[in-house]
Amino acid sequence: MKVITYQVSIFFQRFTFFNTVFCFCDCLYFLQHPTMASFSGLLLMLPVVLACSPQKADYVVVSCFPNTIIANVPECPYGWELEQLSLGGVCYTGIHSPGYYRFIIPDLTPKNHSYCGTQSEYMPGKDPKYIFYNSIVSNDTSLTVRNQPVNYTFSCMYRAAYLVNNAVFSQRVATVYVNNGSLGTFRSQLSMNVFTNSKFLYAKDAPYTIDTSEIGSEVFIGIEAKGLSNRFKVVINNCWATPTPYPTDRKRWSLIINSCPADNTVTVFDNAKDSHSTFKFNSFRFQRLEKVSTVWLHCEVQICDGERLVCEPSPCSSRSLREVDLSGGILTAEFQIKGTSLFMLLLVLMKMCDLNAGQW
Repeated sequence: MKVITYQVSIFFQRFTFFNTVFCFCDCLYFLQHPTMASFSGLLLMLPVVLACSPQKADYVVVSCFPNTIIANVPECPYGWELEQLSLGGVCYTGIHSPGYYRFIIPDLTPKNHSYCGTQSEYMPGKDPKYIFYNSIVSNDTSLTVRNQPVNYTFSCMYRAAYLVNNAVFSQRVATVYVNNGSLGTFRSQLSMNVFTNSKFLYAKDAPYTIDTSEIGSEVFIGIEAKGLSNRFKVVINNCWATPTPYPTDRKRWSLIINSCPADNTVTVFDNAKDSHSTFKFNSFRFQRLEKVSTVWLHCEVQICDGERLVCEPSPCSSRSLREVDLSGGILTAEFQIKGTSLFMLLLVLMKMCDLNAGQW
């Protein structure tokens, strides 16, 4: 039996970017009890297994985010259901995302390279790198199998310096790789940038600096995927800010939740319409921090196939701003807040007053 195999290899560049089984313990009771006899025929007609609709799945999307690898295959590939597919042949941890089965590798540190069968290879040299390998494979212990076996092998490459110190790596950039047998191969740079104004024509250089006198000014954010087919859309799910580089920091301020503004200064201009999504918010700083502080902006994003799925979110008025579990990858941008603190400003004013008093 031929095994359908796809291999995806990615280089993450720094500078660019219901088997529903109806089980009744008292089936005999149902058949014999006079009040239940009318239901027996219907009960016997219920299916034991509701299989998914098989589809030719020569399609895999792998996203190499700074801290996560996400692999998506179309749901029910060649008849295989989610619980029959495993990551590395050991972890049945896939989740059902609309239109896809999604598998996530959440930890890329070399010390945890064996996560769900993930393997890593160190490549020494002037610019040392780590390559992470894994695969999504079909696995069925049944005596007979009628589905074509599948094996989606993928890899992501990261610069070793990033894995030692996240600070030296641009977390604003991810690599998205799409392998589609009918459309060819696409490799995309997914990036988050700060723009000068609402026209989103010119991106600012990183790191981004905001003077304390500019607190409250508008910040224009654009997330764009370059190099993908027009059928793929960039979807912003959630955005939030923290005083540390860690997206899981409990001290956080939500800006966008479930694709809707969560802050009254947020305006979402475009989302899930094409290869770029944009929004703005008013700058701010966290209280009781140093006079030179940093705000980290995190956005959870996804790539959506517009030919197979409805990518645009429903109107915000019909949805609640309830935070949900993250299922996409996270891009992070750093904002440095610099300027004279209020305490130092008061000292200057006091000295000026003393000088003026002396003149009198």
